[in-house]
Amino acid sequence: MNIDLTAKRALVCGGSQGIGLAVAKELAEMGASLTLMSRSADKLEAAIAELPNPEQHNYLVADFSDRDNLKDVVSKHLTEHGGFEILINNAGGPPGGPITEADPLAFLKAIELHVLASQTLSKLLLPHMKTEGFGRIINIISTSVRIPIKGLGVSNTTRGAMASWAKTWSNEVGAFGITVNNVLPGYTNTGRLKSLITAWSKRDDVSEEATAKRMEANVPMNRFGDPSEVAAAAAFLASPAASYITGISLTVDGGRTGAL
Repeated sequence: MNIDLTAKRALVCGGSQGIGLAVAKELAEMGASLTLMSRSADKLEAAIAELPNPEQHNYLVADFSDRDNLKDVVSKHLTEHGGFEILINNAGGPPGGPITEADPLAFLKAIELHVLASQTLSKLLLPHMKTEGFGRIINIISTSVRIPIKGLGVSNTTRGAMASWAKTWSNEVGAFGITVNNVLPGYTNTGRLKSLITAWSKRDDVSEEATAKRMEANVPMNRFGDPSEVAAAAAFLASPAASYITGISLTVDGGRTGAL
């Protein structure tokens, strides 16, 4: 099975921590040269140091919620260093809360951060992918694409929009050897999960330990996932071996969501 990414270049959004950093490590192990992107130069420098062969990787500082800044930063890099064959779209989730109490502007902010940022980046990277006859656009989303998660009204809405966006892209670029897929992490040990456990514990007036155990009990494997387990799925979809897989949403959640 060909999973070799030698000579391939990947732009990994949100690559300084959590699932984004875990994906970066997997892609680097497979031979890809990486450009990590997030808002913090300090965190990005620390992340680069964790990668295999750190000298062959670099980073970009950009704000995903500022499309002009994002476009300018990435366009300059493309002009100076060339294109990318792999794009990992990955951004932090919106704040929690019931949809009935959500401010309408919260939806606009979330759409900007996820759908519009992904559209901006994908359009910028598309010409090079077409020229190479090889492209991988992989979106780290959420199992809420399958089943909405209680207390995450804005996030559920945005994740669903991302999934539809990705399916539409896959239909339009498949003929150029470009695949577009989604990875749907379940409960995964990241800072995002910890913040949700804290918030839900306060909401329900129970301990964080009790909240975590209740959540784990809903997972057939009876545990939370590790970022590396989500990253393995994304890395496979980025490989040449996944050349005939496109337009899918791959759930990585220990069996928590049903088969849909």
